[in-house]
Amino acid sequence: MQPQMPDLLVTSASRARHRDIMSYRSVKDYLYKTASKPAKGPLAMIFVEDEVEVGTTLRHHLESGFGTVLALMPDDFSIPADVADRVDRITFDLSTRDNLPDAVNAFIKAQPGRWMYYCYNAEFLFFPFCEHRSVGEMLAFQAEERRDAMLAYVVDLYADDLDKHPNAVSLDCAHLDKSGYYAQARPDPVTGHPKERQFDFFGGLRWRYEEHIPIRSRKIDRIALFKAQPDLQLRPNHTSNDEEYNTYACPWHHNLTAAVCSFRTAKALKRNPGSRYDISTFAWHNSIPFEWHSRQLLDLGLMEPGQWF
Repeated sequence: MQPQMPDLLVTSASRARHRDIMSYRSVKDYLYKTASKPAKGPLAMIFVEDEVEVGTTLRHHLESGFGTVLALMPDDFSIPADVADRVDRITFDLSTRDNLPDAVNAFIKAQPGRWMYYCYNAEFLFFPFCEHRSVGEMLAFQAEERRDAMLAYVVDLYADDLDKHPNAVSLDCAHLDKSGYYAQARPDPVTGHPKERQFDFFGGLRWRYEEHIPIRSRKIDRIALFKAQPDLQLRPNHTSNDEEYNTYACPWHHNLTAAVCSFRTAKALKRNPGSRYDISTFAWHNSIPFEWHSRQLLDLGLMEPGQWF
């Protein structure tokens, strides 16, 4: 299920042809203008930080079966022409502050009862059997399990040769760590006791290069898929204010989990001056090629099928 490469780009001139029906000035503008439209399946919010693999990210999530795919991005970024009329574009800038939770929370408040997902560009959602089952089918099963959220592990991807791919991104030469992942009990800040069915998960590049990663950003768990509810809020650390949403499984058996395969950490480590020159390669003895298939992630224990067969 490797994402396809981009086609022609939508430039600023051609983008204007889509603006009236596909582009919105802000999240508030989008929610106001679409308030009367019925929700069509689960919602995917793609937050675009740079112009790396924007088209492939949007294409991947369209093919995964999301009913609506949003591209939240600066005006001067481009979208490939073959997906420009299949997504809703919202003017949004992540560079000034961490305003992603504010945007997600606005959608939660406006569309309670809808399943939602969020990620950044150059991140790709994988779930068990995603090659022949849609995200809608998976979320329908999750709802039958009386689960309103799904834990995802952010699995770092990176190019094996940084001389050929200095931004650390390559779809054809993507690698991941086959081991080195671990979990720690998540303590309750009030009682100090471990929270029930909650762990902090670590691994990948954030673990191997933790000296370059702020402590608050080292976890790899993310509640990436959830059902919007009144008063639900996403926190900056990718958890929610509803503690049950933050659990990895229900009390009686294991549940589905997913993986968000991401070049984001590798990009940041090669972009930031403090780490750029300290890293000549991300490859190590536990690096393996990424096969762009859910079977590999299941075999490595990086996601769980639960009772879904």
